[in-house]
Amino acid sequence: MSGRSASPSRPARTGVVSVDLVLVTYRDRELHVYAEPVKKARGLTLPWGIPAKGDALDGVAVRIARRAMGSVPKWMEQVGAFADRSMHPAESNLSVCYAGVMPWTDSEFWREHHAVSALGERQRRMVTASLATIRTQLEQAPIAFSFLDRDFTLSELQQTYETVLARRLHKARFRRALQAAFLVEPTGNWRSEGRGRPAQLYRYAPRKRKRVRRGVRLDLL
Repeated sequence: MSGRSASPSRPARTGVVSVDLVLVTYRDRELHVYAEPVKKARGLTLPWGIPAKGDALDGVAVRIARRAMGSVPKWMEQVGAFADRSMHPAESNLSVCYAGVMPWTDSEFWREHHAVSALGERQRRMVTASLATIRTQLEQAPIAFSFLDRDFTLSELQQTYETVLARRLHKARFRRALQAAFLVEPTGNWRSEGRGRPAQLYRYAPRKRKRVRRGVRLDLL
């Protein structure tokens, strides 16, 4: 969804709070952020909304996601509040930021995460904070699986971890750590990947005896 543009010389509207959503996806070893062009102005904006009286912020974030993408992210979490005098499409003086992770979908509004300089300063800081939150939560929640389709190869899963962490991982250690986490199971299907041997497909299927939904232990990588 698109917000209306604010004049750089116009002060923020006192008492107005916006909810801003940083939607993140993964494709071709790159993280992408959803950002729309601002109407009648140059630049980009994250999806945002203004809560009505009595609205729960989590619910507002869900509505913004549905409006932007037609679905709710597989993983979503509040990142924090951002208050400053920098320009915001809602002219708000306070923004509550949520981060959401979802698989790739065809949309003209996905931008490589390092190419969102056309966002306003406050929203750029939200993107930076959201990516940091995703990285720090990667071990505590099964976030990496939220980037992928239902069926995936172990190579695709490892590449997702490598992209989020911005570092290469040892293949054998990664697979031992994945096995120790009891998070995946084979589907029984295989996918051809070029000239080489077909790759086995897996799905996210955590052991039910584990109450804590966590990701792969990073200290094992």
